[in-house]
Amino acid sequence: MPQNGVRDAPTQWPAPPSGRAPDAAADTFAPAAGVDPDDLPDGLVVADEQGRVVVFNAAAARITALRPADVLGRPVEQALPLEDLDGRRWWQLTDPYGGLAIRVGQPERNLLLPGGREVLVAAKYVRRTPGGPVQRLVVTLRGTEARRRTERSHAELIATVAHELRSPLTSVKGFTATLLAKWERFTEDQKKLMLETVDADANRVTRLIAELLDISRIDSGRLEVHRQPVDMVAAVRHHVDAHVAAGQSADRFAVTTGGPLPALWADPDKVDQILGNLLENAVRHGEGTVTIDVSPAAATGGGHGTEGTAVTVSDEGPGIPEESMSRVFTRFWRGSKRGGTGLGLYIVKGIVEAHGGSISVGRAPGGGAQFRFVLPVGAPAYLA
Repeated sequence: MPQNGVRDAPTQWPAPPSGRAPDAAADTFAPAAGVDPDDLPDGLVVADEQGRVVVFNAAAARITALRPADVLGRPVEQALPLEDLDGRRWWQLTDPYGGLAIRVGQPERNLLLPGGREVLVAAKYVRRTPGGPVQRLVVTLRGTEARRRTERSHAELIATVAHELRSPLTSVKGFTATLLAKWERFTEDQKKLMLETVDADANRVTRLIAELLDISRIDSGRLEVHRQPVDMVAAVRHHVDAHVAAGQSADRFAVTTGGPLPALWADPDKVDQILGNLLENAVRHGEGTVTIDVSPAAATGGGHGTEGTAVTVSDEGPGIPEESMSRVFTRFWRGSKRGGTGLGLYIVKGIVEAHGGSISVGRAPGGGAQFRFVLPVGAPAYLA
């Protein structure tokens, strides 16, 4: 902080609308043309070479609950009496004006304002020459709400997956332990039933792990798409046949096509994942006939005239309430019938968007739910 001998400044400067001190500070902080500090989304605090606050924008006032008029012109350590999470005074620890001359700033970290208000703070030391005195101290402030929401989301994901893993793993452990201890006591049919149960539960664990990996790649933008020619009608019929083989009536499904389809290049495994989730939802949560329509469409992501393939899956069930439609593709959303992790449609949306496509939900003509996704033709670059 400024050392003894620095001339006193007024305890309070009148705050102009821009959150800057009077014209005396104009040379200290000169924003880019047309950019006002109050236009910035993050809190901005600037102190001059004497350590007195000359800029305190509207976002900083909102985050700290302080009035610019009470801050401008005051020493920054008094205007923002920050403490770390151990209760130590942050300005004394960092000492931007009297500390090491080679320091250029402070990385973002959690700090506390009086009253326990938590903020994310980062600082930049502006020097005219390397190793010279600090001419300007620039501090950015951000609220912790977004980070808290992310942490809560991660905690919910961990809790949900842990809950879903516990049941199949308990089953696998119980059956294998029983078989190992009492193998001779069971008939062949009993052994087969136990092993089939273990196999099904192991597949469930595998699916959960795959969902976790997909979410990680979607959230980090690392979901890879390996494009190959895809026959969308054949892929749909394959999933319908699988449901019929699992016991569903063949009359429950109707597959329609709306004309010649463009040659589609997409990731066949991920297309199967999309179709599997949408048909499973329609069968489990819907009623009546499940209609799958495959038609050519204008793709939304590739500009005017870009070709694509649209797939619409609809049922005749109760549908999705209007107030829930905006949350269908979010994490942990589940329909009226509970079950599952609530991650399937979130993953479907991520896969569709990784292909450059779009997906939407609405009400089917029969009153049930209707999901529609469009994939652009998406030929690989070497064929473009």
